[in-house]
Amino acid sequence: MSTPSLTPRMVEVSGAEALWLLEGAALGRLVYQQRETTVVRPARHVWEYGRLIARTPVQPAAVPPTATYHVEEIQAATGTGWTVTATGPAEAITDPHEATHYLRTLAGWTYGPHDTVVRIHPQTVTGFRLIRGAEGR
Repeated sequence: MSTPSLTPRMVEVSGAEALWLLEGAALGRLVYQQRETTVVRPARHVWEYGRLIARTPVQPAAVPPTATYHVEEIQAATGTGWTVTATGPAEAITDPHEATHYLRTLAGWTYGPHDTVVRIHPQTVTGFRLIRGAEGR
């Protein structure tokens, strides 16, 4: 009789499940290229109308035309959890009424108007579940 392996594995999830996981999370990271350097900024987000709205400490002029947003929830003790990455065109929200709404509803990182609200139109969304051994077969 063989015992199941307890080695951690990554199992890809469907796009619908990845969106569900992304929508249920509140914290993530905005990742983009700036002057040949990868920049990672913490962010809070909300999923609305098929778009990802994120509040992050980045200058509006630095918002790239394409950005990646990464969210994860991993339990280190058990080696389980999930990770989701969404990539697509990004833009800073410049409409003052819309920006003010999101600055009010999404908690910021610093006191004052130092955060930028970014809208990402995800074109690709990938997700993985981290599981132990024979789970999920």
